[in-house]
Amino acid sequence: MFAFLAPRPAPRHPGWPVATREVTLSDASSLRLRPLRSADGPQWCRMRRADEAWLRPVEPTVPGTWAEAHSRTAWRSTWASLRALAEDGVVVPLAIELDGCFAGQVTLGNIQHGAVRECWIGYWVYSGYMGRGVATAACALGTDLAFEAVGMHRVTATYLPSNPASGRVLLANGYRHEGFLRHNLHIDGRWQDHHFVAQNCDDYRAGAVDRLVNAGKISRRA
Repeated sequence: MFAFLAPRPAPRHPGWPVATREVTLSDASSLRLRPLRSADGPQWCRMRRADEAWLRPVEPTVPGTWAEAHSRTAWRSTWASLRALAEDGVVVPLAIELDGCFAGQVTLGNIQHGAVRECWIGYWVYSGYMGRGVATAACALGTDLAFEAVGMHRVTATYLPSNPASGRVLLANGYRHEGFLRHNLHIDGRWQDHHFVAQNCDDYRAGAVDRLVNAGKISRRA
């Protein structure tokens, strides 16, 4: 299975802060996930403001304008909330790092331990890096991290019927369709339906990264 870098996660909040090893995309770019940082704010704001046309139709409705929701002030509030939740073991917020540059985000949320051991995975990639397999590789790294470092038994995800590209990313990573959620989330100003997918840690003999490597879609960084 996939190995992770030090520091080792604390028992109180496993999976934070943990960085994955790097993988290599088909275009020879290197990609890894690392803990989101306060210093990512300027890039986070710039990229998400620039990608309003891509992100607004698929993400939860924001209060006020898109620019206000992605201002430096909004970032400070968002970061403080994410860090507090990460330290409580409820969320693992991760930056997608492509050739050392911030390229988007993967989040493991609603982390539950005990008899449930389940979380959801979500992600976004800056439009300037789309079409290179970044989302697929990042989702694989996040899925393996959830099962290995965080100790989940089950990871779930949703995607809009109008966003089949996200469905293809999840399908490529072994997520299986389990249902259709009516009026599930308030997206872009209205309640919208979602496809519901999931996978369990024992569904496959190899991890998501290993499966992509075996399929020739990525390779391991030496």
